[in-house]
Amino acid sequence: MDDLIPIGHFARMSRLSIKALRHYDDQRLLAPAWVDPSSGYRYYRPAQANRAEAIRILRLVDMPVDEIRDVLAEDDPAVTAGRLELHRQRLQERLADHERMLRFLERLIERGGTIMPYDVTIKDIPTHAVASVTVHTSLATIGDAIAKGFGAVVGAISAARVAPAGAPFIVYHQVIDEDTDGNIEICVPVPASTGERVGGPGDVVWKQVPGGPVAATTHRGPYAEIGPAYHTVTGWIHDHGHTITAPPREVYLNDPQLVAPEDLLTEVQFPIDAS
Repeated sequence: MDDLIPIGHFARMSRLSIKALRHYDDQRLLAPAWVDPSSGYRYYRPAQANRAEAIRILRLVDMPVDEIRDVLAEDDPAVTAGRLELHRQRLQERLADHERMLRFLERLIERGGTIMPYDVTIKDIPTHAVASVTVHTSLATIGDAIAKGFGAVVGAISAARVAPAGAPFIVYHQVIDEDTDGNIEICVPVPASTGERVGGPGDVVWKQVPGGPVAATTHRGPYAEIGPAYHTVTGWIHDHGHTITAPPREVYLNDPQLVAPEDLLTEVQFPIDAS
């Protein structure tokens, strides 16, 4: 045990904080070589520094902890290379998204205080019978939550041998931002006659989403750039003396797997009292 290093020394060696080392121990990523049974103090060996450095680098490039655990547990170099390549592709997609958002920000700044042009109309929508699932999410996890939610709903519909009866949509029950989590309801219209056949397993339910008048506009482009459409519709509602009566909905008019991000069509709807 002569080569054991106290956690503080190992933290300086590995450029990881003591808090991080404790966290990675809890996550089964980097266990100490020995723990003093009387004090609980952790000790490491110099040979563990390479593993610590690999963890530090993988976290710097935002690889999730579960995936890091799989990478470090893999003995096959080809499999490890494949896992790293998948993450490289993910980073490239994220970079493309960030570049697109920077271009969007430039357009917003160039417009100054002028809101981007959207046409707002009042339309009456029917009551929808839907298969739906409600999930609680944060802004950081909303993309994964939506993907898993739609997967659950589509799976329930397929199991019930029911065909979708309209464009899918999401009801945003709360505003979700950097500081606030909230509930979203992921809905796929189904024939009203299907009834409870669509419900379950899991949290998927069959229900009726009330219809009525909505103030609506259509956004063309990436989902992340939809904010000005919300600004326009809520401003229009205020200017025309209407009252919002229910949470907003986003109706997805085409498939993101079939069209480019700039060609995505999303209708933003706010239920209103149109009297």
